[in-house]
Parts: sequence; structure tokens; C-alpha cells
Amino acid sequence: MNRNKSGNAYALTMLCPIKPGVEGNRIYADLIRDQLESWNMTSVSPMSHVPNTYLCRFFVLDDIYTESLPGSSIWDALSDIRLIPSDEQRLAALPHTDRLKSRYLVFTSNLHGDVDDYLHAMWRSIQTEIHTIWKYCYGFEGVNDEVSFTAYAKKCCLDTSLFFVGSNDDSLAAQLKALYVKQEFSLFAQETQDLSASQLKLAYAAFMQRIKPRDVEQPTWKAGSTHVEL
Repeated sequence: MNRNKSGNAYALTMLCPIKPGVEGNRIYADLIRDQLESWNMTSVSPMSHVPNTYLCRFFVLDDIYTESLPGSSIWDALSDIRLIPSDEQRLAALPHTDRLKSRYLVFTSNLHGDVDDYLHAMWRSIQTEIHTIWKYCYGFEGVNDEVSFTAYAKKCCLDTSLFFVGSNDDSLAAQLKALYVKQEFSLFAQETQDLSASQLKLAYAAFMQRIKPRDVEQPTWKAGSTHVEL
């Protein structure tokens, strides 16, 4: 059983170690952050061009953080009997704290279909953007095509058991169409509050003809958009 699959959905999680280098006066991890932040300034993410992406996320993981001591308010202190020993005694009794040996570029995606097909399509769709952020990671210097990118990605993968609810079996096109219909129907309901029954019937017929609910291709929600494009 593949833990990363649920229905037709696949949960991809990649942890890619970042080299400890410097370019100009910026460490590689910060250069990756800058590039990812620049994507937030665009109208749509580059990932909107990658077929079958339900959702995805990039971030830089600097280290593992564990909050093992209580808060600093007086009520926290009074309610914690463990404060009777000194802080040094308490800290000495804590388990060993793990630290990462490098920073990591983390990429997670819930996708529809086969993960190999997805990674091949990702390379074909956004090869330039992939190079821009992954070139600072260990092992990426050997990546030069969709086959080597897929092999590299799978070396960095972790098993995943959490999925985006509601997207397990329908294709991305069907999901986008459902989102479009939901949004358009909400607008229709707002705009027809004062119509008579006969007027509402005519308006609804025109509405259904316009949105074409059984046509998943057109009109639909554009991948990566935050609003319906009229």
C-alpha cells in the first residue's frame, strides 16, 4: 500500500538540503526565500502552469524548534510545579535537542494522478523556475532534464499521510469547474434577491446556459487565480 496515495490523489513532500554557500552578501537559503517571495508578488504562481496541481507550498526550513519550557507570565510560573527546581536542573533533565545539519528547501504538493508524470510535466512547464531555486541545493547539479529531475525529486521525498480534503478522485479540471460554479452561483443568488418567480426562472435559465455546468473546460476557474476572470 502506498501511504502517499489517497484515491487518485498523491501527496508529494520533498526535503532538499541547501548548500551553506554565499552569493554576493546573501546566503543561499535567503536567496531562495527572496525568489519564493517574488512569486507572491505576481498575479499567479508559476506552479499554476504545472498540470494536475491541487495545491502546493514552498518554504525554507532553517531548523527544528522545540518549545519545552512554559511561558513567561506569572500565571504560567505559578501553575507549573516543575519550577521548584532551578532552571539549570530543569534544562539538564530535558531530552537531547536534535538540530538539522543544513537548511532545507521544502516542497509539498497534493496532485492528481501519477507522481512521475507530474514531475515530468513540472520540469517541462517551469524548468527555468526550478533551476532558479533548486540550484542552491545539494545534488541538483546533476539535474538537466525531466528524467534526472524526477530521479532527484524522489531521492528527496518523505512519506506523507495528510491530504487536502475534497480532491482525492476528481481531476483538477473538475475541481476548478466546481469552484467556478460555486462562486458564480453565490453571485447569482446575491444579484437575484428581488426578482419575481417568473423573472427568477428566466434568469436561472440564462445563468445555466452561461456557466455550462457539464463542460469542465469552459468557462471555468483559472488555475492560480484568486477571483473569477470575466
